[in-house]
This record gives sequence, structure tokens and C-alpha cells, in this order.
Amino acid sequence: MQIVLKDFTKTFDGNTVIDRMNLTVRDGEMLALLGPSGCGKSTTLFAICGIHRVNGGQILFGERDVSNMPSQQRNVGVVFQNYALYPHMSVFDNIAFPLKVRNDSKADIARDVRTIAELTHIAELLGRRPGQLSGGQQQRVALARALVRKPDVLLLDEPLANLDAKLRLEMRSEIRRIQLETGITAILVTHDQVEAMSMCDRIAIMKGGQILQIDAPKDMYHNPRTSFVAGFLGNPPISFLDGRTMDGRFLDEGTGVTLPLPAGVTVANGTGLTVGIRPEHFGHAGDVPVRGKVVFAETQGRENLYDVALPNGALLRSVQPARDDVRPGDEVSWQLNSAAALFFTEDGRRL
Repeated sequence: MQIVLKDFTKTFDGNTVIDRMNLTVRDGEMLALLGPSGCGKSTTLFAICGIHRVNGGQILFGERDVSNMPSQQRNVGVVFQNYALYPHMSVFDNIAFPLKVRNDSKADIARDVRTIAELTHIAELLGRRPGQLSGGQQQRVALARALVRKPDVLLLDEPLANLDAKLRLEMRSEIRRIQLETGITAILVTHDQVEAMSMCDRIAIMKGGQILQIDAPKDMYHNPRTSFVAGFLGNPPISFLDGRTMDGRFLDEGTGVTLPLPAGVTVANGTGLTVGIRPEHFGHAGDVPVRGKVVFAETQGRENLYDVALPNGALLRSVQPARDDVRPGDEVSWQLNSAAALFFTEDGRRL
């Protein structure tokens, strides 16, 4: 089921929080709405499922306009951050609840609950109550309940926020597996870029009620359109240096870092620019030497993370294979890969 938002507008108490947004979610894909708190991603999700009324524009499910349709008539499955399971009901009854509301027969309910429980790997838990389950098991029950009625679209609102790190990793792959096996169109709301990049076909990054860029995770990471997008994707995050152009090159006078501008780009001398350097492009493979002092080092097993302070106080981050010969306080001269540098104008647009 393709989902289309046409000039979608939402206001609260006279304040416009989303103004004429346009978005297409392709049939069978999983798309992430990614952005900081308050950017409008949950508001968009709640409008799609019918919790929020639309103040302008249209929401289309396929060819059907559902803009003013009650949520119970939209055939959507929703998984919230807190799971919202009924504590006095068994797992079976929690999953079966939407089917009972729909007045399905007992035989059909039993069959459908068993089928979805097997898909979500909780068939052995059907007799338990939510209080007897782990967080990951509760989340699987919530997912099964959302899917059992065979919705046209699955909406996920920060579904992994309450899980520990190990369970988040497990459930990322499980939710993606289930979405691919069912072929359902899904929208994930998250502020966690790792979730968005690992689970989804495309990401829509939002800020201030607007979509700044929609792309496949890999394309967005390597080709961000703005410095905000570049800064939001990547862990450890990208580092930025400010400078000006001089004879076709970028110069940061405070650090002495000089980089060639991208091929085919012509900028007048003295133009202010910002260059973004991702951690994997600063270390021992590059063509521009940069001197600084290591002010932070973190061992993560297979790799180490470093913060290197430059003479003017700017920081460059580096991620390298695990080593034990560099410590905070050490002076280093490492290489920067100028070909991988990202250049932005002073207002954040990518050159």
C-alpha cells in the first residue's frame, strides 16, 4: 500500500508545526522519519494513523483519501513506545483483541493468533500475562497485535526506546525480518540514526516540521545535502572546520588545514565555508597532514575512538583499528583524506 502526504499541514492552538509537507512512502518499503525531538515526526505519524486531525492537505492510502477518516476505518497497525498491553489479559487475548472487536469467529481468531505468534517467535508465550514477560517479549506481543488484523500499513513510534542495548540490536533485525516477510508498508519514527540506517529502505530527515532530505541510508550518509543532515548521521559524529576560500582551496587559518575544493566547484576568494570530516577519513590514510593533541580516547574492542584538539581548539574525531600506543595528552600528526571531505556554505548547503 503506497502512502502519500500532499501538502500536509498540522497546527496546534494556532501554531503551524508542519506546513505543506509532501511525502510518498512506497508500497512495501520501510521508511524512517528521523530527527531531533520536536521536529514533527511523531505528529506526522499520528496524523497518518488518525490520532491527529489534518488541518490542510491530504493523506492517501493508495487511491483512498483518508484525511478525515476515523482511525478505526484506516486499517493501520500501530506499535507505541510503551507497548500498551492489557496487563490482566493473556498474551493470546492481547493479540486477539482487535480481532474480537472486529467480531471474527473463534476459529479464525485462534488460527490468526497462532500464525502471527509463530511469525513473531512468541508461540510458547501465549498463555502468559505481560507482567511475566521481558521487555523484548512484550514488544513482540505489541508487534503481533498490530499485525494480526492484516493492516495496510504498520506504524512504529520509537518502538525500541525502552529496551536495553542488546535487545535493541536483536529487535532491529527482528522487526525488519517481519516487515520483509509480510511485505507490509511500514513507517518508523525514531531519533536514533542507527535504528533508521539499519532497519529502513529510506530515511526522511526532519527539522522544524520540514523534510530536509529523503534517501537510502548509504546515499544520505555519503551525500548529505546540508550540514545538518551530515551532522545528524554518523556515529561518532562528523567534525566541522570553518574557513575561507583562497585560490580554489579551503583554508582554516586557525589550524593551517588546507584542502582542495571539489572538482568543478568555483567559489570567489574569501567566501566562508565549512568542511565536514567523518572520523573514518582522519587517521593514517590520507593526503593532508594535521597536527593536534589527543584529548579523548575510547576503546571499543575492535576499534578505538579519538578526539584530537587542533591549535585553535577545534576538534577532529578519528576511528581506527584497536591500538594501545596513543593516549590522551599525546601529540599526533595524522592524515586527513581530502577526497572524502564534505563542503558546505555558511548557511549549511552542500557545495
